[in-house]
Amino acid sequence: MGFPLVSALMRLGVKSTTTDEAPINSITLFVVLLCFCIVIGHLLEKSRWMTESVTALLIGLCTGIVILLNTEWKSSRVLVFNEDIFFIYLLPPIIFNAGFQVKKKRFFQNFMTIMLLGAVGSFISFVIVWLGSLHLFEKMDIGFLEMNDYLALGAILSATDTVCTLQVLNQDETPLLYSLVFGEGVVNDATSVVLFNAIQRFDLSHINSTIVMEFIGNFLYLFLTSTLLGIAVGLLSAYIMKKLYLGRHSTDREVALMILMAYLSYMVAELFDLSGILTVFFCGIVMSHYTWHNVTERSRVTTKHAFATLSFVSEIFIFLYVGMDALDIEKWKFVSESPGTSIGVSSILLGLVLIGRAAFVFPLCFASNLTRKHQSDKIGFKQQVTVWWAGLMRGAVSVALAYNWFTMSGHTQRRGNAVMITSTITVVLFTNVVCGLLTKPLVRWLLPQHKHSGSIMSSELLSSEMSLAMPLLTNGDDPKWDMAGDRIPRRTVLRMLLMTPVRSVHYYWRMFDDSFMRPVFGGRGFVPFAPGSPNEDIVHQSVLGEQQIVE
Repeated sequence: MGFPLVSALMRLGVKSTTTDEAPINSITLFVVLLCFCIVIGHLLEKSRWMTESVTALLIGLCTGIVILLNTEWKSSRVLVFNEDIFFIYLLPPIIFNAGFQVKKKRFFQNFMTIMLLGAVGSFISFVIVWLGSLHLFEKMDIGFLEMNDYLALGAILSATDTVCTLQVLNQDETPLLYSLVFGEGVVNDATSVVLFNAIQRFDLSHINSTIVMEFIGNFLYLFLTSTLLGIAVGLLSAYIMKKLYLGRHSTDREVALMILMAYLSYMVAELFDLSGILTVFFCGIVMSHYTWHNVTERSRVTTKHAFATLSFVSEIFIFLYVGMDALDIEKWKFVSESPGTSIGVSSILLGLVLIGRAAFVFPLCFASNLTRKHQSDKIGFKQQVTVWWAGLMRGAVSVALAYNWFTMSGHTQRRGNAVMITSTITVVLFTNVVCGLLTKPLVRWLLPQHKHSGSIMSSELLSSEMSLAMPLLTNGDDPKWDMAGDRIPRRTVLRMLLMTPVRSVHYYWRMFDDSFMRPVFGGRGFVPFAPGSPNEDIVHQSVLGEQQIVE
């Protein structure tokens, strides 16, 4: 994660607009555009329509048009896209920061729903896009495509991009909805990439029951081993930080080791052909729970902002490049002779994306609601619509997978492959620009923001405290009703425990965590202290303050 972005760009296979220009010119242009995107995004922060990702995408499109005009419609490229470098350099900081910043309690409270939407839902969307394109494209003249091409297309378009919606949602006002959209987005990307890798490994031109079982087994193996690897690397980093406590000498070593260990988890997963996305995501969760609390206060502030900044810059760069590369003449010249076919293919793919999304969001949310006892915990229809809308957008993962399958070193020579790439880019542009522009007004219409958020939060806190106190009341009376003097019927102890259980899964996890995990791996409440460390003065002052209070 600590890899410099400039060195990554140097390896992206820089291609200048003229032969006598140095690669440094292209990198300089991208750095200027990144700065421009940040400034424009800040100025449009309160805009009703624009988000950071849409802004970067539109700036990339405008830049591509300017380059086309300057090169007399020969090229719009500043950098030649390399999907391997995208997955190695740009994607890891985004996914790691997602795991590092996630609200863990909310995420794991809704874990089963998130896995339903992210894993099962992605597979349903994959099947619908695969079968739909297989039956509809055979009637169109789009070039030769094999069975594996249609399967890859299903995996490519099952990868969603929820960045636009997450930029609009407020994690404090809609915690349930935010955790669902956020968690589904990460699990969906991981599932799509694992499906894509499984398709590359198997010859699925002649499908039978044996191949299907091997395919499913390989998918589950990648999913589980990648998750366990991320947890293992995260725990290893926590143990090293707790035992060595590098902060006694230098906070720089702490920050460097945290960043390198985070990146190591992704690279080890790629080395063993696992899912780096899942690995680095769960590594981020574990490191935020244990490792982050084992370092000094300075290192905590530094790493938190460093991970967020790397993620932010990587996202802007990806959207900027996607917008610029969308106008590449090499791909479009193959479909220029039959623009109607290209439009038809893009429309079909967009329709399949809409249908595939609706085919699992509403049924799976309904199934999830059946397991939720309290009405306040259920996913409402407006929230379901928001979840459906959030997953309509397709982003850089889809573009990278399309390049990986349908190009050779960023270049396209077959008409069928060119049609698939241009259609994928069209779907990405349409869903991001059109859906992205409508995201803010739609979310604010479906979920209007409350002006008196402070009173709402205090009332929620009061209600939560009362709900925790309910099992402690011998007769089950509601305190508010009791103060009003109204009488309500008594409830048996068994009924009270069934309605409001004293022990939950989270409670038992905390017991296990405090008794076994934190004493070994550190974490909140188990922060090590060593004489001469940067925290010594803070700890010494707090101890003196406590002594004065006692005296």
